[in-house]
Amino acid sequence: MTSRMKLHLMLLLVAAVTAVVEAQQFTFSSPTPTPVTQQTLQQVAASLQLYADPLPQMPIVYGFSTEGGNPVSTNLTIGMYPTNWKFHQDLPPTPVFVYGTSAETATFPGPTIIARHGVPLYVKWENHLPDLHLLPTDNTISVANSTMGGVPTVVHLHGSVHPPQSDGSAFAWFTRDYKEVGPKWTQTTYMYPNIQPPGNLWYHDHALGLTRVNLLAGLLGAYIIEKPEVDDPMDLPSGEDDDLHLIIADRSFNSDGTLYLNSTGNVPSIHPQWQPEYFGEAITVNGKAWPFLNVARRRYRFRILNASNARYLNLSLSNGLPFYVIGSDASYLAAPVETQTILLSPAELADVVVDFSNSTTPCAELLNSAPYPYPTGAATTGTLLSKVMIFHINDIKVFDNSTIPEKEVDYANVTMPEPSTTTRYIVMYEYTTPSGGVTHLFINGLRLEDPVTETPKADSTELWHVINLTPDNHPLHVHLGMMQAINVTEIVGYQQFFNCMTQLNDSVKCNVTDHAIGKTLPIPEYEKTWKNVVKIEPGYMTSVVVAFKIVDTNQSYPFDSTAEPGYVYHCHVSSSVLIYIYTNTLLFYIGPARLVVFELKKVRNY
Repeated sequence: MTSRMKLHLMLLLVAAVTAVVEAQQFTFSSPTPTPVTQQTLQQVAASLQLYADPLPQMPIVYGFSTEGGNPVSTNLTIGMYPTNWKFHQDLPPTPVFVYGTSAETATFPGPTIIARHGVPLYVKWENHLPDLHLLPTDNTISVANSTMGGVPTVVHLHGSVHPPQSDGSAFAWFTRDYKEVGPKWTQTTYMYPNIQPPGNLWYHDHALGLTRVNLLAGLLGAYIIEKPEVDDPMDLPSGEDDDLHLIIADRSFNSDGTLYLNSTGNVPSIHPQWQPEYFGEAITVNGKAWPFLNVARRRYRFRILNASNARYLNLSLSNGLPFYVIGSDASYLAAPVETQTILLSPAELADVVVDFSNSTTPCAELLNSAPYPYPTGAATTGTLLSKVMIFHINDIKVFDNSTIPEKEVDYANVTMPEPSTTTRYIVMYEYTTPSGGVTHLFINGLRLEDPVTETPKADSTELWHVINLTPDNHPLHVHLGMMQAINVTEIVGYQQFFNCMTQLNDSVKCNVTDHAIGKTLPIPEYEKTWKNVVKIEPGYMTSVVVAFKIVDTNQSYPFDSTAEPGYVYHCHVSSSVLIYIYTNTLLFYIGPARLVVFELKKVRNY
């Protein structure tokens, strides 16, 4: 560690200790649970019978109505409610926070919203949560802090193209009945134009400092944009029995059924509770631990979302059946891709077809082989964490008029950037204590107070070279913009480049073009479309085309994208943290994976 880095870390430690002292002044905080060992959590998970509960599907709420046979705009009211949810037949009911159109219909995950392309949807998001959170929080990081009681929340529609006032800014939080609101809160109702290509999105909490705990508590749900003139000619499996969501999320449970979240931070002298990642000991799908689904010998469409905090999923079927991937994140592919495995980072979606008519076995397990943290952490193979769910396959073939189309959409492929394209270098650093405990990450060495360096313009396309100098893969998510990775190149002479970057923090001065010359990793064929999440490989430079426009029509946004409170890009490990920076065109908060940005006395985290 250089002397500069040691001094910097010392200042951060002093600031963090001050924050710990200040945190004691806050009135409303969650109770600190009794510490639980990992062995106990594993024993609870192991006590749950595999494949005992049927896979549920979430209630469907339509985001449009019809007049004269034509879809028209509508208004929805969706609330956030405390309730109890049965994750497994062998577990007591679990207290959760969930979305629903009423307290009685609220579910984990929340209702699936089906919107129609080009038909605006207006959603009033209501907060009906109690005074205290059901999970431990950490006030040494900057959080949406309520001084009068109540759990702050705000909703982000992930993958959507919408005005900044409807983006769910981390600073636009609000408590029960809007009793308290954040500094960027302006309205109770969000407008979603639904003007981007048809596909799969999801909505989730985005409150400052509380995203990780609010998602863990259950504040997430699926969202679909349908466009019949694109969807219908493909004759994909459809209907409530054959077109299903699989929302996968790991959770740990205490023996009394309550959700477990660590009460002690990995560096408790800095963050008493915060840890950079969360890995649960049980795998849930649609709110059930290791469920089963009875399927016929026909094709099924599965919209698979990895809603985990930090766990990557490398999915496969135990009987060797392939996935036919038809979409990635919120966009169709140019043509289906047949593959035996699918790697999903947190917040990433895969739209797939599975043909069970070709099965030679009466059942097929959905398996996961991704280590954690990814890619060099603990192995899942041979453990409960390698199992996701099971499909029980009926013996009799049934009539099936669905297809796997030969062709899908013509806007999926990216055009290589022109030499004149605005190019940026984005560099992720990880900072640790001398003993190796992660304290924070920076992007391009920037703090909250530093001048803006990224100034994207609406209706533009840029090329971002994202360099990962941390040991973990990071899921990069850009609000409003859509992305495609075009090249992943190894950094040669890594230690020399790393040392130079810690001194100069300048990719050009450190001769990045002389280092980014190693082996290249292929972009998976099933990811070659416009995405909302791109995986950033450690020790590599990932070149990403970022489009700030509507990609299927090449049109500009029909709203003022430069208005307050702006947009963000960040890592989607939901324990990650955020740098808050304005641009002078589009308004962006610049944030990397697991970032902890120290101000004078606090840390900004979400």
